[in-house]
Amino acid sequence: MTTHAELAVRITGFVDSSQPGFVACEFVDADDQPHTFIDKAPVFTTETLDANSAYPQPGRVRCTGLGVRRDARGRELITISTTDPDSVESVNGLSKFVVLGTQVSAVSDRGA
Repeated sequence: MTTHAELAVRITGFVDSSQPGFVACEFVDADDQPHTFIDKAPVFTTETLDANSAYPQPGRVRCTGLGVRRDARGRELITISTTDPDSVESVNGLSKFVVLGTQVSAVSDRGA
């Protein structure tokens, strides 16, 4: 069984009304670097969002865990890839990140 995870993000705004609607979301990695994604709203939430929705809103990005370690301060750090399963990249073209364990929740794939 394959285990994927979900990275918690903050949906910050509506950016394009092309179907099904595109939104921007952001998160801060373990090194306090901000990252922004722009993609179809359903990639980040099950809520129906549009230009009149209230922002920010909680969201998530499905990802795959690549490794876990602890840093010198004892924090759990998880290296993730947002390439699988939804091919999500940051606006800077990044899809691999090191995040805090508290930012990620595990989910099991059905039927995998």
